[in-house]
Amino acid sequence: MITVDSAADIAPAATKDLAVFGAHLVRSDDFSSLTGVSRDEWAEFSAHWEALHRDPYMTDGGTYRYRRYGQFELETESGELTWLPHGPYRQEADVNKLHGGVDRYYEPLTEPFVGGPVLRRVLTSLAGIFSGVEGTRKWNVKVTPIRTVATKERAGEPTPEGRHQDGVTFITSLMIGRANVTGGESTVYTQDGDLLVTTTLSEPGDILLGDDRSTLHAVSAVRPEDDGEQGHRDVLIMAFTAL
Repeated sequence: MITVDSAADIAPAATKDLAVFGAHLVRSDDFSSLTGVSRDEWAEFSAHWEALHRDPYMTDGGTYRYRRYGQFELETESGELTWLPHGPYRQEADVNKLHGGVDRYYEPLTEPFVGGPVLRRVLTSLAGIFSGVEGTRKWNVKVTPIRTVATKERAGEPTPEGRHQDGVTFITSLMIGRANVTGGESTVYTQDGDLLVTTTLSEPGDILLGDDRSTLHAVSAVRPEDDGEQGHRDVLIMAFTAL
């Protein structure tokens, strides 16, 4: 992977790594510099994860995942972001063997979540990187804030389907916050099974980018660091599909 030496190198380095390897890790300080999101703004943004609803579609019987969902169209050059009418989230069974093949109806994103400055800055910054790889100027973006809860009785599984793809063009996982958890190691593999990236997203603003067409990704279970208290891992998953 490419080392970033200055703020001006962040987007070009990500674009090159995605084109060559299919994955790129951006650490919090660099992504904050790219997006213009301050530490205080990350903290304010994280409050939206307190308003997520339990995912009722967990076929493993788990009650450890909370989420909302929405989708947008985004024009890279103009930065125009259009919030699309709410509808079901769907992945086909050949993409998601655990939860695919059904329409999943989640609570929509909230107005404050969408209308604040952070989401727009994050999405437009990522679109610039992905358009540099793909040449596409218009994107469908599926946005899913997720909280994975861990208790003494049961670990939380950020990716209960295991190593997988999402059936999109580019997939991202943005760290929002962790509290009283261990684990949650993110890995990215080639389709032949070669390991490309292994990292633990830990600071708000750490983000892992992947070309979903050529790679697979997974996250290990999270468990409470202090098993007398519940822990959680909060991320924002953004799936970009070229239009």
